[in-house]
Amino acid sequence: MRSAASILHIDLDAFYAAVEQRDKPSLRGKPVVVGGIGGRGVVATASYEARVFGVHSAMPSHEARRRCPYAAFLTPRFAAYQETSAQVMGLLRSISPLVEPLSLDEAFVDLEAADPGPVGLATLDPTDPDSLRAFAAALKAAVAEVTGGLTGSVGVASSKLLAKIASDLDKPDGLVVVEPGSETDLLRPMSVGVIPGVGPATSERLRRIGVHTVDELLGVTEDELVRTLGQAHGRALHQMARARDDRAVEPEREAKSVSIEDTYDVDHVDRRLLEGLIERQAVKVTERLRAARLSGRTVTLKVRMHDFSTLTRSSTLRSPTDEPRVIGTTARSLLADLDTSGGVRLLGVGVSGLADWVQEDLFAEEGPAPDDVAEPDSPVPTDLPEVRPPYSPGVDVEHDQHGRGWVWGSGRGVVTVRFESADTGPGRVMSFPLDDPELRSLHRPRR
Repeated sequence: MRSAASILHIDLDAFYAAVEQRDKPSLRGKPVVVGGIGGRGVVATASYEARVFGVHSAMPSHEARRRCPYAAFLTPRFAAYQETSAQVMGLLRSISPLVEPLSLDEAFVDLEAADPGPVGLATLDPTDPDSLRAFAAALKAAVAEVTGGLTGSVGVASSKLLAKIASDLDKPDGLVVVEPGSETDLLRPMSVGVIPGVGPATSERLRRIGVHTVDELLGVTEDELVRTLGQAHGRALHQMARARDDRAVEPEREAKSVSIEDTYDVDHVDRRLLEGLIERQAVKVTERLRAARLSGRTVTLKVRMHDFSTLTRSSTLRSPTDEPRVIGTTARSLLADLDTSGGVRLLGVGVSGLADWVQEDLFAEEGPAPDDVAEPDSPVPTDLPEVRPPYSPGVDVEHDQHGRGWVWGSGRGVVTVRFESADTGPGRVMSFPLDDPELRSLHRPRR
């Protein structure tokens, strides 16, 4: 571990929901749930007002509706989240060249290389707790300014392990500095689940040997942990329980895979339809690969059946590719080996074995696809249903006469819109026919 508390972790509070409340003034201070809105949807983020009712991420949407029926249930707007995330990451990188994003809403920052000037401070001394608190407070204020009012919880410590734990201790809008020498005392009373890599399965194995807290974990020898959990996991857990974590802040985190998956409101059994949905996902995966200037060798198909059983199948190509035809036909060939007659509720296509180059097959001839990628027997249908309806609650729309707003709800040939933005007060609500030529979604081409 470092001798100074020079690693900072920032976690934006209820990020998706906070962006929605920022952009939709009528929802500020009210329960908001972002995620799948269908009967099989899953909560991505819940505002703190919704969490009071027991709603949390990864909860089925139908359960969230039962617990908090008056919440606003919104479809995710990833473009808005990505734009806001870019503002925060840009601010962090102006402070330190060593920034490691973990997701859109959280990142590590190495303060040893930091310049506090961008947040209005002349100096920063990582050995001085008061200096660290002043810096963290200034950073939180700067984040609120660049994002239009979003809050973030900050933890500062001598390691990534402790910084991430600290950022979660005083949510929302928290600030915790763990002074060097106090790390083990902080960890002792906590559940072993606070340590990265200790999920339900590991927790159950530890419970069987009488371990529930970090303090109890400290009484277990490394040899016993290795016997219980395996060599790599056991040794890592033995070290982290003692607050020993020498992981560096890595500004370029290598992606291990690129994938897309969709959950459907009805079980799909039509084979041609499933192949078409896979083709669509292959195109989306390719777009992400090319945006990151990557290619991959291993194509994986994920299928969740009607009974919630989940199957994955993979095929490794002879060379990396970023071609949608190759990825799509490979994924469809994997589907051919599965019995989907009972219905499919989720499909996913992923590519791993990533490389930053594409190797053409020197022995391939023009024309037919490679032998290990079978073409479908019949053309893929083009009249595929949308995975998400065009006017889902929460999406941005624009009306020629009334300007920009967001979808309040839709059904029975009518769409209801609230016209407001982050810079206005709560706006008026109006309804229009679904086929109104003056109304358009900002997530699809103008009609």
